[in-house]
Order: sequence, then structure tokens, then C-alpha cells
Amino acid sequence: MSMDDGSPTTSLHFPWMALSPELGLPYNWLRYMESEQRGLYLLHLLEACANQVAVGSIDNANISLEQISHLASTDGDTTQRIAAYFTEAFADRMLKRWRGLHKALNSTKISSLQEEMSVRRLFYELCPFLRLAHEITNQAIIEAMEGEKMVHIIDLYSSEPEQWRNLLHTLSHRPEGPPHLRITGIHKHKEVLDQMALMLKEEADKLNIPFRFNPIVSKLEDLDLETLRVNTGEALAISSVLQLHSLLATDEEVLRRNSPLVSKKARKVFQMDPRTFREFLEKDPVTMHMANPDPTSTLSPLSLSASPKMGSFLSALWGLSPKLMVITEQEANHGSTLIERVRGALNFYAALFDSLESAASRASIERQKVEKMLFGEEIKNIIACEGAERKERHETLEKWILRLELAGFGRVPLSYHGRLQACRLLQGYGYNGYNIKEENGCLVICWQECPLFSVSAWRFRRYD
Repeated sequence: MSMDDGSPTTSLHFPWMALSPELGLPYNWLRYMESEQRGLYLLHLLEACANQVAVGSIDNANISLEQISHLASTDGDTTQRIAAYFTEAFADRMLKRWRGLHKALNSTKISSLQEEMSVRRLFYELCPFLRLAHEITNQAIIEAMEGEKMVHIIDLYSSEPEQWRNLLHTLSHRPEGPPHLRITGIHKHKEVLDQMALMLKEEADKLNIPFRFNPIVSKLEDLDLETLRVNTGEALAISSVLQLHSLLATDEEVLRRNSPLVSKKARKVFQMDPRTFREFLEKDPVTMHMANPDPTSTLSPLSLSASPKMGSFLSALWGLSPKLMVITEQEANHGSTLIERVRGALNFYAALFDSLESAASRASIERQKVEKMLFGEEIKNIIACEGAERKERHETLEKWILRLELAGFGRVPLSYHGRLQACRLLQGYGYNGYNIKEENGCLVICWQECPLFSVSAWRFRRYD
């Protein structure tokens, strides 16, 4: 389902697309197209619609959306399902031109915390991605904390107790005995943290492990980093599962105001040694963000799309001197322009939707909930939102490696044993079609051969 330039989807010719809307399109006939032909046609229509939306051609986009609606379906095959959510995202983006209309149509939508957590749990159970990320993270923590008597874990999105319950059980079997364990859990909802604290304290008591849960009610972007205190003698581990990319959302107006002032200064620091560069990044993240000595290089240290928030946040984590930090992120590159985002998101979410095809029937309510309330909302955020509202800014492992190294972290190769444990988990739960690849000491979780999530491990690195 590739949307890359030169692929068949960009050179397809469908004679009925030239028909005038007044003459009527053969919609009934289109419904009975062969699956493969229908899929190619849908991709063709989606790209055409994306181009129309990008240039503000509302009338033409409206015609394309009508054509797509006769083929898309939330209970059809993978291409039909994903097309349904992309058309919803296109429509939402166009409606934002009329703020009053858009606000009125969305004013009565209700989203409960219980429903949100329920959908995330369904994703956890239907697909192995989060289970695998947690298993790999836990194994890395066990290996890094061998012999430590006091362990502190900072969980940047504390919502899944099963990960830490499993860790507690593993720690209880350490030859030297379990350590004193403290978990700092961060979440925007107090109810979630209260439930986490209750369940983990109960499990720790059963296993006779000294345990303390420290809740911090906050969104990640609003987190007061001064609250992340590490006590003397504690060995620190940090866990981030699908969270850091949200910090790439930037206040574009602030950046535009600062851009004329920072470019000259930024070019001077490009040749700094790593320690000086890291110190500059910590003190002046806005300059770091705006600099771009080589616009043609997407991996130039100063052309990464790291926001000022990201720079200061990573610097603050570095300042905590973690013995280990494990980061899981989507392995995708959505780019900055609308067309780049549409193509990148189509490739990424097509594989995710396809993985669900193997896990649940097309009529499954659970599957439809995950697709609509989780994947669909992410797609809408990628396509319909701009500026600070666009939180889903997925990037590739290659970019994360460079960004974290610039922030002063040293890479920790994930062990063969960790990969083996993850493969055993896939076999134990009967997950077919998934595989795990090693890449530069990191692990990449794939559906078939398509990389979808990366897990990388890092440590505090002191400069001499």
C-alpha cells in the first residue's frame, strides 16, 4: 500500500474519473470492483483528494470525498477501512476553515476517561506492540539494575499496571533479593494514578518487596521537571512508551518571531564540541530549533524538527543522570507538508490496520473501537491539525538516535536475551505475522516486514 513517488498508485488511469459530476458516476458498479482494483483506486482517490485539500480546492475535494465514500467502509477490508478514516480527517481539516461550523459540529462530543482507557486496553490485547515494548523495557531494567539495592523508575505515561506487575515478579526472584523500588508515575488523570498505586502496592505486598508509588498528575508537556527528584543512592531508570513525540509540537508563532534573531548565532554553535553544544541546547533551545545550516539534510543536527520543549525536556532528563532510559516510539516519518503526512500516515496505518485484520473479524466491535477511537483520532490529528495542536509527530529511529545523542545520552545496546524474551512472548500468545529486528543495537517491532515501533535504550553520559 505504498504511496511513494513512482509507485503504481501515482500512474494509474481510471477513465471514469474524467466523467463530469453532472453525468453521474457509476457508483453502484464501483461497489462491485475486485478487491485489489478497488484498493488501488481508493489510494488514487485519496492522493488526489489530499492534493485538492492541500491547495484549498474545496469543490474538487468535495467531489473526491463523495467518490471515496461509495467505496470506503469501516467494516470492509484494510484499504476500505483506512480510507474511511482518512476521508473523515480530510473533511475535518476543510471544516476548520469555518470555525463556527466546526465548533458547533464537535460541541456535543463526549469522551469519557473510562472509554479512553478501555480502548487502549483493547489495543493492548489485540496487538502485541505494547506487550513487546514493556517486555523489552523490563528486561533492560533488570539487566541494568543488577546488584542495585534502591531502584527508582520514572514512567512518563503511567497507565498500564501489568508492565510493572511483571517487573515486580521478576525482581522478587533476583538471587540477591529484590531492591527497594520506587515508581514515579506521570499521567494527566488522578484516577488512573490512584488505580495504579493501589494495584502495584497490593502486588508488592504479596511479593514482600519494599515499594513506593509517587504519583504526578500532569500532561507531559506541562510537567514541572523539578518534581522528578532522585534520592541519594537510588539507581534511576526512565521509561517512555509512545510519549516523547508529542513534545515535538511547537508554538510556530513563537518560532517565527525568533527566527530572524537566531540563525546567525546558531550557525556559530554548529562547530561546538559535544559538551558545549549540549550546554547551549539546554540554555537556548529556541535557537537550536530554528537553526538550519543545511536545509537539504533531514538528519543535520540543527535541522531536526525538535521543538524547544523537546530540547529542554531531554536536557532535564540528562541532568537526572539515569542509569537507563528506554524509549519506545512509532517507526514512521510523516514529514511536514500535508502530502508528506498523508503518504507517511497511509503507509504506517495501513500496516497497523492490516495487523488487526489477523487478530479480529471484520465485524468485531472491539476492532472497530480501536480503529475509530485510537487510530482514527491519531490520523485526524496528523491530517487535520497544525501547530501545537498536532501532537502525533512520529519520526524514525534514525532521528531519535541523533536527537538523544545530541542531548548527551549514550546508547545502550539491547541484549540478545531481551530480544529472545520478546520472541517467546509472541509465540506464547500465538501472535503470527510479527517479527523483531535488531538495528544499531535497538529493536524494531514489525508487522510482516513493515517496521512499526522502535525500542531503544540510553544512559547518562558524562563528558570529560
